[in-house]
Amino acid sequence: MKQIFVGLFFVILFSSCSKNNDECRYDPCETVAPASEVSQLESYLSGASITATKHCSGVYYIIDAPGSGGETPTICSIFDQATSAVSFQLGGLIESWKKGIPLIKTGGKIRLYCPPSLAYGSQEIRDGSGNVVIPANSILIFEIELNGVF
Repeated sequence: MKQIFVGLFFVILFSSCSKNNDECRYDPCETVAPASEVSQLESYLSGASITATKHCSGVYYIIDAPGSGGETPTICSIFDQATSAVSFQLGGLIESWKKGIPLIKTGGKIRLYCPPSLAYGSQEIRDGSGNVVIPANSILIFEIELNGVF
């Protein structure tokens, strides 16, 4: 009976690890922005004389500093906002961040130019008073500095 229990324990343990690894797998090129949004973003970049690299998803980016830390974030990495005590798992954030943040290491800086469908899409983002702070279908620009990976 003891051997069956130990064997069952290891099966559960390894199944759990396998499931966890599956949850952390992510293909950054699987979800892509529609061609019309990418074209609109390209027009913006061209008009502003911004030279950025195109990601396979339609996100454009500029790596200002690649970082020198040993760790590159994965979809299961935890992030926190410097001004609050709230932490987020990268997998729970907008698609553009899932695609762009893993392009840098700890200490790196990146600018992301995001098509609407890889940001907040047709959703309006409102502040605590109900005012729209990000209109629906907006192209968004993020400047991100990666201070650590947890």
